[in-house]
Amino acid sequence: MKNNVENMSQHERLLYFIESIGSSKKGFEDEVGLSRGNLSQWRNGVIPPKALQKILDAHPELSQDWLLTGKGSMLYSDHDYDHEEKTPAYNSRNDRPNKQASLPLLPMDCIAGYSGWDNAGVRLSDCPQYIVPEFINAQAEFLIRVSGSSMYPKYSSGDILACRKVQQITFIQWGKVYVIDSQQGVMVKRLFEDPSDHNCIICKSDNDNYPPFSLPKEEIRSLSIVVGVIRME
Repeated sequence: MKNNVENMSQHERLLYFIESIGSSKKGFEDEVGLSRGNLSQWRNGVIPPKALQKILDAHPELSQDWLLTGKGSMLYSDHDYDHEEKTPAYNSRNDRPNKQASLPLLPMDCIAGYSGWDNAGVRLSDCPQYIVPEFINAQAEFLIRVSGSSMYPKYSSGDILACRKVQQITFIQWGKVYVIDSQQGVMVKRLFEDPSDHNCIICKSDNDNYPPFSLPKEEIRSLSIVVGVIRME
């Protein structure tokens, strides 16, 4: 079955997912917010980026990598992580959080502007653990605290972000907020396509006092999408 799925087009994999959840094409289009007939129009087998973002927003349990490439498991809840995967501040499969139980709060600040995160990683078992059912249901893998004002008013210094790592940087949901671990340090930014250079992305702050800048994709060590936030008054 694995090889058959990998040989499918993105459109065919989406139809397979729709069938697996017991929905119809029309019902799925209405649920996700697609126009009627969209699912029958993608003759080239490629899902348009805007439609893909709507689908992933409506079904966070659906693996983006599986939908785009056919690799891995269809749902994040049973995703088989690679032993060699690296994520910010933790390095082994044994350090991964138990999504059924709790999420680790990484001990270093996440500077929403610029900062280095090149210090040695820590074991997740040594981090404070928190149970937030909504974050666990959204497939979050870790929590991190914001420090700085570049993403204000969306996020304030002290906010705790729930993040899920992007397994492959094959598709970025433009306009969404990500935690970026790069050669320039760890940043919280809203990402956009760089129309002048497809090998770069535009990193934008919500605070207008911080100008946007272009970041080469090759400098990105890992990328995690923000799926939730806790804010104290």
